[in-house]
Amino acid sequence: MADAKPAKPSTADLDEEEVEVPSETALAAQKVVAAYAEDADECVVLLDMLGIGRPLKV
Repeated sequence: MADAKPAKPSTADLDEEEVEVPSETALAAQKVVAAYAEDADECVVLLDMLGIGRPLKV
């Protein structure tokens, strides 16, 4: 069954439950967003959209 695709969560499922991201995962995501953002303002907006907030202090 190589063609089987995982079921996509419904939008209702995504809205109801918040999942806490491990700090090391959030930090890695923040680094990627910062690397691709045009400027600091865009970086903050993108981080907020992803729900990982402003950069963590290391």
